[in-house]
Amino acid sequence: MTQARLKVAVTRKLPDPVEARMAELFDATFNFSDEPLSPAALIEAARGCDVLAPTLGDRLDAAFFDAAGDRLRLVANFGAGVDHIDVAAAGARGITVTNTPSVLAEDAADMAMALILAVPRRLVEGVKALEEGRFQGWSPTWMLGRRVRGKKLGIIGLGRVGQAIARRARAFGLSIHYHNRAPINPHVEEELEATYWESLDQMLARMDIVSVNCPHTPATYHLLSRRRLELLQPHAYVVNVSRGEIIDEAALSDMIADGRLAGAGLDVFEREPQPNPKLMAAPNVVLLPHMASATVESRIEMGERVIINIRMFADGHKPPDRVIPGLD
Repeated sequence: MTQARLKVAVTRKLPDPVEARMAELFDATFNFSDEPLSPAALIEAARGCDVLAPTLGDRLDAAFFDAAGDRLRLVANFGAGVDHIDVAAAGARGITVTNTPSVLAEDAADMAMALILAVPRRLVEGVKALEEGRFQGWSPTWMLGRRVRGKKLGIIGLGRVGQAIARRARAFGLSIHYHNRAPINPHVEEELEATYWESLDQMLARMDIVSVNCPHTPATYHLLSRRRLELLQPHAYVVNVSRGEIIDEAALSDMIADGRLAGAGLDVFEREPQPNPKLMAAPNVVLLPHMASATVESRIEMGERVIINIRMFADGHKPPDRVIPGLD
């Protein structure tokens, strides 16, 4: 298989420089309309290509791979998360799956830190007050928020993004706590002055702010269940720039509506693109349209990683960002 003959199907509109480079290197087809492909169109694209370059909105389950035919050999995902891809089913058919894991951390951490600041300090509420003409001048007791410095930040998943958040949060005077399946490298832990909690339940009960940064897998679905959310103190805030399915959104919505949590900052939702209506109505919730990694730089770097993975595969080498079933 040579690069010149490699047929690549791209499912969504990518940045122009990425598409231009792909057109130079491969026999590539693009989705210039940027409308998500239907399941049937996705299968049709897969049956006619060597490499499929999907994104988060494309569901590649076992049924998809059963119908994809024998030509497809590589799924080069444009994105770090692969919870929309049945990696085991792909592997069973000899199809390699790659992702773009190392280019989103800094941008996602910026957005998480923005939410950590915005929710306790009521930034969005303040903007709305101005827009609605409710600001009548400075008052000692109006629009009071909560100080961030000195608070305990509990990070669920201290990987690339979690560590980048921790570095930013330390600069704002937060103390860093984290829960992982296992402690991180002791040198990194010392650098971040981070406290490891083996028990997620015990950590949640003591945090002022909780940041969700683990991947969505069957094991992390509703990791923050109603029971666990009820462990949080009433003054606590929840921030999520990872995946919406990790939080029981109905439970979170109920607790915020009932005043049992101080607020939330969410960039992702359990049933995207529609957040829970209670969250939409809550003044102490900041909602963003899944834009944590939405910078020009990150999108181009993601495309470059996709191209590198395809070229390495075409040359007969193992792509650097292979996703191994069972290790997500």
